[in-house]
Amino acid sequence: MDITQVLIAGGFMAGLGTLLASVLAVANRKLYVYEDPRIDEVEEMLPSANCGACGQAGCRAFAEAVVKGAATPGKCTVNTPSMTEAIAAYLGVDAGQEEKRVARLACAGGDHVARTRARYEGLPTCRAAALVSSGGKGCDWGCLGLGDCQAVCEFGAITMDKHGLPVVDIQKCTACGDCVEICPKGLFSIHPVSHRLWVACKSLEEGDAAEAECEVACTGCARCAADAPAGLISMVNDLAVIDYSKNHLASPACIQRCPTGAIVWINEKEGVIKGNAAKKIHRKTPLPLG
Repeated sequence: MDITQVLIAGGFMAGLGTLLASVLAVANRKLYVYEDPRIDEVEEMLPSANCGACGQAGCRAFAEAVVKGAATPGKCTVNTPSMTEAIAAYLGVDAGQEEKRVARLACAGGDHVARTRARYEGLPTCRAAALVSSGGKGCDWGCLGLGDCQAVCEFGAITMDKHGLPVVDIQKCTACGDCVEICPKGLFSIHPVSHRLWVACKSLEEGDAAEAECEVACTGCARCAADAPAGLISMVNDLAVIDYSKNHLASPACIQRCPTGAIVWINEKEGVIKGNAAKKIHRKTPLPLG
């Protein structure tokens, strides 16, 4: 190949490179999507939990919504109040308020009050145990206590107590819903903290049959429904069900005559409160098998 051919080839490649570069430059100008730089700043002020409690896919998506004005900073209930105010001040908007939501467990049947009819041996997960005779627990609706919810919680908000029941730390809970999805018994649900009246049971057994399997089960006696304002509590398949659209009518008066303490009042400082008629459980050790 002589020098002329080399120069022609070099010139062609140089021309082609210039042409392609020009095409890319034009495409970049035409297709460029502007992104508000404030999104990065707001994202930096978020907790990076990516929990989805705000209704967005993650903190980045939430930052975009806040910058666009589609959401208020206070919609993130996981962030600290000071950082929420900092975001509001940075954007020059109202911080807004969003009631904190937490995971609640509809079971109080620890091994000291709920019977185990068969010992499960196998993969130590609730989902696996639930496939084998409902995990061996006498109450088909009761918590199996193997801690799937604790394992899946990325925020350390769930711990298992000495009786094999999950305990939710409301300060750490982000209402992400992972525990709701993982529980094979469907015992978890997400609620605003203002939902203080709570039925800690999902058993559909009635009367003595329910109490024989769990001393703190709802027996379907309907006393709570009778004592509550009209429509607040109804009995569905012998289980007390609360209509939270009437939550403003709720009070501790509704729980006072519950004989097993299945319906409770949750106080922010004192925790779970049972009614005056609820039996007192002093047993600390597990009930015998069978």
